Amino acid sequence: MKRLFCIVFVLCSLATGLYAESKWSYLNRRHETRIGWGDQLFESLIWHNPTYRVRTMPESYRRVYHENYHHDQHIWFEYQYRHKGWFSFGGMADISFVDWDDVTRNGKGDVVERDKGHYFYNLVIMPTIRFTYFHHEYVNLYSGLGGGMCINGGTEEDGLGRKTVVGAAINFTVFGISANYNQWFWTVDFGGMYALRDLNTIFMLSSRMINVGAGIRF
Repeated sequence: MKRLFCIVFVLCSLATGLYAESKWSYLNRRHETRIGWGDQLFESLIWHNPTYRVRTMPESYRRVYHENYHHDQHIWFEYQYRHKGWFSFGGMADISFVDWDDVTRNGKGDVVERDKGHYFYNLVIMPTIRFTYFHHEYVNLYSGLGGGMCINGGTEEDGLGRKTVVGAAINFTVFGISANYNQWFWTVDFGGMYALRDLNTIFMLSSRMINVGAGIRF
C-alpha cells in the first residue's frame, strides 16, 4: 500500500509538472515575432576616421578625407513559425547605415570645405531557420541559420557607376538564449552576418556578432 501511494504521488507530480510545462510551452504559441539591435563592429573597424592627415605641404595642396563617421548599428525584424518543438522557420529583414563627411583640407591640415550627407546602407532580406535544443518555461537555448540577399546602396558609386548593387548574404546564430515571461521574451544572440557581391567586394564580414532583441509569441 505504501508503494502504491508512492507511485500515485510520483505520477501526480509528473502530471502536475507536465501541465505546468504545457501551460508555458512555446508549442502552444507557434508564431513568434521579435525586433532587435546588432553591433557594427566590422564596419567600425573598416570605415573610421583617418588616423593621419597631411600637414607638411603648401596651403594650395588639397586632399579629401572621410571623417566624422557614424555607425547606426543593425536594426532587424524577424518572424518565426514553430513547426516542431525543436525546429522553426521564418524570415528576417535587417537594415544598417554608415554615414560620414567628405572633408577637404589643405596642406597644413586646415578644413577648406566640408560636404555632409554621404552614406551607405545594407538591407538584408533572408529566410531563416532555428534549432531549439533546450526548452524551459523561463529559458530557451537555440542556434540558427539564414541565407538571402543584401541590397547595398547609398551616395557612392562603384567602378561601374552603380549606386545600388545586390549581393549574397548569410547569417549564423551560433548560440542564442531567450528569457521568457509568459508570451513575452528577451533574447541575446551570438553569431555573425556576412554579405558580399563578389570576392573583391565585401559588404559585411562578421558584422552583427552580438544581437539583443525582444518579442512576443502568440
